[in-house]
Amino acid sequence: MRRSTMRRRTMGVTAAVLAVSAFAAQTAAAAWYPVNFHFATGFTAGFFTPGSAPAGADDWSCKPSAAHPEPVVLVHGTLENQDDNWGGAAPLLADNGYCVYTFDYGGPASWSPIQGVNSVEDGAAVLSSFVDQVLASTGAAKVDIVGHSQGGMLPRYYIKDLGGAAKVAKLVALSPTNQGTTLDGITELGRKLGVLEPANDFLSVPCDACVEQEIGSSFLTALNAGGETVPGIAYTVVGTKDDEVVTPYTNAFLPAAPNVVNLTVQDQCALDQSDHLEIAYDPVALTDVLNALDPAHPQPVPCEVVLPVTGPLVG
Repeated sequence: MRRSTMRRRTMGVTAAVLAVSAFAAQTAAAAWYPVNFHFATGFTAGFFTPGSAPAGADDWSCKPSAAHPEPVVLVHGTLENQDDNWGGAAPLLADNGYCVYTFDYGGPASWSPIQGVNSVEDGAAVLSSFVDQVLASTGAAKVDIVGHSQGGMLPRYYIKDLGGAAKVAKLVALSPTNQGTTLDGITELGRKLGVLEPANDFLSVPCDACVEQEIGSSFLTALNAGGETVPGIAYTVVGTKDDEVVTPYTNAFLPAAPNVVNLTVQDQCALDQSDHLEIAYDPVALTDVLNALDPAHPQPVPCEVVLPVTGPLVG
């Protein structure tokens, strides 16, 4: 996709496969799913199949184990969909013994690969209904939520304003827009995804969620008023210094609190140059997700230089 993608592909992939997948092989139930830690191929594979769950997700016969009693709901970001956003996380979580669920929200149509553009309030309402469906299917009392970008901030509205506080145990967010971003950041997201090209119809599709995620928006002002977290829920935010969408990257983080952990990818692995989109496939960030969901059994964060992984780039 660009130079940082090429550089990052030389770091951590083999380490992650050996360390994370080895653990997964010990805990997986009947099926084992290959995990894609490569953003370009994972995103490309999922972009044109909106409405389809990524490997490992949406097994409605899954029953949570005693080790992982909360099913995990994955919430995609702006301009993304469930399949292109979660091609790495969904199979990884399933291989580690979790019941995993994904869904699309906020698209101009169900068949569109571009989702997450309607208002955050509308997306949160879809999340609310989906969580109820997951709880009814699994018999669980609460869910854990993992979100990317808008998908890491949107659940906070669900928790605060739609009754989600009683139904969520943990919220893990990858580069969320908690404190907002600039219009340039939103434009950069569209450019990186190739949806702002003149030949793309996205130019004719309004993006209410984009406006609501701008720094200082009335939506974010209301969301953050009176405290940004709720007692009883564990919050983990994973950000990257190379984020070109959430700018500055520290706007991803939540204020310090006993139930908040803010992590930066490069503080754990200086070699890692994942950007806003790549973080959802990044071995370091995905290990952080596993550790946030199961802090009693932490896995080592991979950081190792390996031979380049080849593959097509996007954009």
